[in-house]
Amino acid sequence: MYEVAPVVESVTRLIDQSRVNSYADAARDHNPLHLDTPEARAGQFGRPVAHGMLILAIVSEMMSNTFGLQWAEQGHLKVRWRAPTFPPVTVISNAILKEDIDGIASYEIFCEDEKTLDKHLELSGNYNLTNFFDSYYYPFTKRDDQY
Repeated sequence: MYEVAPVVESVTRLIDQSRVNSYADAARDHNPLHLDTPEARAGQFGRPVAHGMLILAIVSEMMSNTFGLQWAEQGHLKVRWRAPTFPPVTVISNAILKEDIDGIASYEIFCEDEKTLDKHLELSGNYNLTNFFDSYYYPFTKRDDQY
Protein backbone atom coordinates (compact mmCIF):
# COMPACT_ATOMS: atom_id res chain seq x y z
CA MET A 1 0.00 0.00 0.00
CA TYR A 2 1.43 3.35 -0.93
CA GLU A 3 1.01 6.57 1.02
CA VAL A 4 1.48 8.75 -2.05
CA ALA A 5 1.07 7.61 -5.66
CA PRO A 6 4.50 6.98 -7.20
CA VAL A 7 6.12 9.14 -9.84
CA VAL A 8 6.35 7.25 -13.13
CA GLU A 9 9.69 7.66 -14.90
CA SER A 10 9.56 8.27 -18.66
CA VAL A 11 10.89 5.71 -21.13
CA THR A 12 12.58 6.76 -24.37
CA ARG A 13 13.00 4.41 -27.33
CA LEU A 14 14.25 4.80 -30.87
CA ILE A 15 11.65 3.45 -33.28
CA ASP A 16 13.56 2.75 -36.47
CA GLN A 17 12.70 0.45 -39.36
CA SER A 18 14.80 -2.35 -37.88
CA ARG A 19 12.73 -2.28 -34.66
CA VAL A 20 9.50 -2.17 -36.68
CA ASN A 21 10.66 -5.18 -38.73
CA SER A 22 11.55 -7.09 -35.54
CA TYR A 23 8.15 -6.29 -34.07
CA ALA A 24 6.47 -7.43 -37.31
CA ASP A 25 8.28 -10.77 -37.02
CA ALA A 26 7.40 -11.21 -33.34
CA ALA A 27 3.76 -10.22 -33.84
CA ARG A 28 3.47 -12.02 -37.18
CA ASP A 29 2.08 -8.82 -38.61
CA HIS A 30 3.80 -8.28 -41.94
CA ASN A 31 1.27 -5.81 -43.27
CA PRO A 32 3.11 -3.94 -46.04
CA LEU A 33 1.99 -0.66 -44.44
CA HIS A 34 4.56 -1.25 -41.69
CA LEU A 35 7.45 -2.44 -43.86
CA ASP A 36 9.71 -0.53 -46.20
CA THR A 37 7.88 -1.80 -49.28
CA PRO A 38 6.56 -0.32 -52.52
CA GLU A 39 3.06 -0.71 -51.04
CA ALA A 40 3.95 1.46 -48.04
CA ARG A 41 5.57 4.07 -50.31
CA ALA A 42 2.47 4.12 -52.56
CA GLY A 43 0.04 4.20 -49.61
CA GLN A 44 -1.71 7.15 -48.04
CA PHE A 45 1.29 8.13 -45.91
CA GLY A 46 3.97 7.64 -48.57
CA ARG A 47 6.21 5.75 -46.15
CA PRO A 48 6.10 2.93 -43.58
CA VAL A 49 4.17 3.41 -40.34
CA ALA A 50 5.17 1.79 -37.04
CA HIS A 51 2.70 -0.64 -35.47
CA GLY A 52 0.48 1.06 -32.92
CA MET A 53 1.03 -1.79 -30.49
CA LEU A 54 4.79 -1.23 -30.74
CA ILE A 55 4.25 2.29 -29.45
CA LEU A 56 1.90 1.01 -26.75
CA ALA A 57 4.62 -1.45 -25.68
CA ILE A 58 6.72 1.56 -24.64
CA VAL A 59 3.86 2.58 -22.32
CA SER A 60 3.74 -0.97 -20.98
CA GLU A 61 7.48 -0.90 -20.27
CA MET A 62 7.15 2.44 -18.49
CA MET A 63 4.27 1.32 -16.27
CA SER A 64 5.89 -2.07 -15.56
CA ASN A 65 9.06 -0.33 -14.44
CA THR A 66 7.06 1.52 -11.79
CA PHE A 67 4.28 -0.90 -10.81
CA GLY A 68 5.48 -4.36 -11.89
CA LEU A 69 2.63 -6.78 -12.56
CA GLN A 70 0.31 -4.58 -10.54
CA TRP A 71 -0.16 -2.24 -13.48
CA ALA A 72 -1.65 -4.99 -15.64
CA GLU A 73 -3.55 -6.80 -12.90
CA GLN A 74 -5.05 -3.85 -11.04
CA GLY A 75 -5.21 -1.07 -13.58
CA HIS A 76 -7.32 0.22 -16.41
CA LEU A 77 -5.66 1.79 -19.46
CA LYS A 78 -7.54 3.65 -22.16
CA VAL A 79 -5.60 5.20 -25.04
CA ARG A 80 -6.26 6.86 -28.35
CA TRP A 81 -3.85 6.91 -31.24
CA ARG A 82 -3.55 10.53 -32.32
CA ALA A 83 -1.36 10.16 -35.38
CA PRO A 84 0.78 7.57 -37.15
CA THR A 85 4.36 7.09 -36.04
CA PHE A 86 6.89 7.25 -38.86
CA PRO A 87 10.28 5.62 -38.33
CA PRO A 88 12.88 6.73 -37.56
CA VAL A 89 11.67 8.65 -34.52
CA THR A 90 12.62 8.73 -30.86
CA VAL A 91 9.47 8.29 -28.78
CA ILE A 92 9.17 9.37 -25.15
CA SER A 93 6.45 7.72 -23.10
CA ASN A 94 5.19 9.78 -20.14
CA ALA A 95 2.75 9.45 -17.26
CA ILE A 96 1.69 12.42 -15.15
CA LEU A 97 -0.30 11.91 -11.95
CA LYS A 98 -3.70 13.61 -12.28
CA GLU A 99 -5.22 12.55 -8.95
CA ASP A 100 -4.90 10.08 -6.10
CA ILE A 101 -8.20 9.61 -4.28
CA ASP A 102 -9.22 6.71 -2.03
CA GLY A 103 -6.42 4.45 -3.23
CA ILE A 104 -7.06 5.03 -6.93
CA ALA A 105 -4.26 6.82 -8.74
CA SER A 106 -5.08 8.36 -12.13
CA TYR A 107 -2.36 9.23 -14.61
CA GLU A 108 -2.39 11.06 -17.93
CA ILE A 109 -0.46 8.90 -20.43
CA PHE A 110 1.09 10.22 -23.62
CA CYS A 111 3.85 9.47 -26.10
CA GLU A 112 5.68 12.24 -27.87
CA ASP A 113 8.33 12.76 -30.51
CA GLU A 114 11.61 13.69 -28.82
CA LYS A 115 12.38 16.31 -31.50
CA THR A 116 9.06 18.16 -31.51
CA LEU A 117 7.78 17.28 -28.00
CA ASP A 118 4.29 17.12 -29.46
CA LYS A 119 2.61 15.32 -26.56
CA HIS A 120 -0.23 13.95 -28.64
CA LEU A 121 1.83 12.91 -31.64
CA GLU A 122 1.50 9.17 -31.21
CA LEU A 123 -1.02 8.39 -28.49
CA SER A 124 -2.64 9.76 -25.37
CA GLY A 125 -4.90 8.35 -22.73
CA ASN A 126 -5.57 7.69 -19.08
CA TYR A 127 -4.53 5.02 -16.64
CA ASN A 128 -6.26 4.30 -13.33
CA LEU A 129 -4.57 2.07 -10.78
CA THR A 130 -6.39 0.57 -7.83
CA ASN A 131 -4.26 0.16 -4.73
CA PHE A 132 -2.85 -3.38 -4.99
CA PHE A 133 -3.12 -4.26 -1.31
CA ASP A 134 -6.65 -3.02 -0.85
CA SER A 135 -8.39 -6.28 0.12
CA TYR A 136 -11.59 -5.20 -1.59
CA TYR A 137 -9.82 -5.45 -4.95
CA TYR A 138 -7.29 -8.16 -4.16
CA PRO A 139 -9.20 -11.47 -4.20
CA PHE A 140 -6.63 -13.54 -2.26
CA THR A 141 -6.83 -11.39 0.86
CA LYS A 142 -9.75 -11.62 3.28
CA ARG A 143 -10.80 -8.77 5.51
CA ASP A 144 -11.38 -9.52 9.17
CA ASP A 145 -15.13 -9.24 8.69
CA GLN A 146 -15.09 -12.04 6.05
CA TYR A 147 -14.21 -14.84 8.51
